Amino acid sequence: MGVSGSGKSSVGALLAERLGVPFEEGDALHPAANVAKMAAGRPLDDDDRWPWLDAIGAWVAARVADGTGGVVSCSALRRVYRERLAAAGGSAIRFVYLRASEATIAARLSHRVGHFMPAALLPSQFATLEEPSQDEGVTTVNTDGLTIDEVVTEVVASLRGPS
Repeated sequence: MGVSGSGKSSVGALLAERLGVPFEEGDALHPAANVAKMAAGRPLDDDDRWPWLDAIGAWVAARVADGTGGVVSCSALRRVYRERLAAAGGSAIRFVYLRASEATIAARLSHRVGHFMPAALLPSQFATLEEPSQDEGVTTVNTDGLTIDEVVTEVVASLRGPS
């Protein structure tokens, strides 16, 4: 989880590969109307996000039900969104928050090509973001200055727990 440009897709794909589980790009589950709205430079609101979160929740629930597990990228910017996803996945769901400074994210977005989410919406992402509280049990990785491989190594270690 994290704002647009935090590395969710890149980290998620490599994490899934390392864990040997399926990966789902959460952005691919957006309804066409959401994609069009963001592409037009308008941020989503909660009414836009609920069907998308429910589609992600259904994907998670299916992976839990079939026992395969999986990794899905999703901004999950607000606590209520994480709670909705957690309700779909039950105790099996784990959240990883990819934290980076707004300057780092803006620099990443300036180099991103072909994504429907324009960099101009980054401030709205940070305005919506409710950083996870300790009581949520979310793994937080500060990605500033780390490579994708280093981030994934840190995530895998946190998922495996203390040695």
